[in-house]
Amino acid sequence: MKPKRFIVDTTLRDGEQSAGVVFTVEEKVRLAALMDQCGIYQIEAGIPAVGRVEKEAVTRIMEIRKKAKISVWNRMAVEDIRHSMECCPDIIHIGVPVSYVQIYTKLKKNKQWLENEMLRCVDLARSAGFNVTVGFEDASRADISFMASLMKQLEVYGVLYVRFADTVGVLTPGRTADSIKTLLEHTSIPLEIHVHNDLGMAVANSLEAAKAGALYVDCTLQGLGERAGNCDFHKFVAVAERIFDL
Repeated sequence: MKPKRFIVDTTLRDGEQSAGVVFTVEEKVRLAALMDQCGIYQIEAGIPAVGRVEKEAVTRIMEIRKKAKISVWNRMAVEDIRHSMECCPDIIHIGVPVSYVQIYTKLKKNKQWLENEMLRCVDLARSAGFNVTVGFEDASRADISFMASLMKQLEVYGVLYVRFADTVGVLTPGRTADSIKTLLEHTSIPLEIHVHNDLGMAVANSLEAAKAGALYVDCTLQGLGERAGNCDFHKFVAVAERIFDL
């Protein structure tokens, strides 16, 4: 029997970060309906904190979907999460910068502050009854032991799974597999893989992550996404369906 893996489509969120790509509300709703019909497990519908139009798109997608889980993306900020709560999605996703360069240089904070803020945001959403996933931003440049420690805390808070994000697109297939295997050896919380195609290996990296044990794989239609794009849905499925039950 083939092992089960789940597709998370982020065309409506990360795909829209492609240069020159902007979807109207109607286009987002139509694309979401097609994804739902295709049997995609989860659709990342947008970022409610962007504003009224984005919230309208998420709300309408929630109304028309039949099976797909609908998630929304948030910065690690209480106000972002409150905006998302208004849309009543299935999943509230919280992005957490975990590399030291992002913690100390970008945020100008420290690890303890990050842990406290992360758990504060997770607790807010969980206390309101929402399912939560957490994304480790810049995970490919982060300390594995630090991420494992954070994952153990998130498991206690009932987080569904953690996204391992290759934010700057530097992973190779071997490193991807090693990272996923190492994290799964130290925690029992499921993993999601999110990669960018800067080195032309987004599909290969996603495939190796899935083979190493990542249950959820992020894709976009035609590989749309920031900079060089994300893992191409059609290309990934063409290979993965021979190995996995998708």
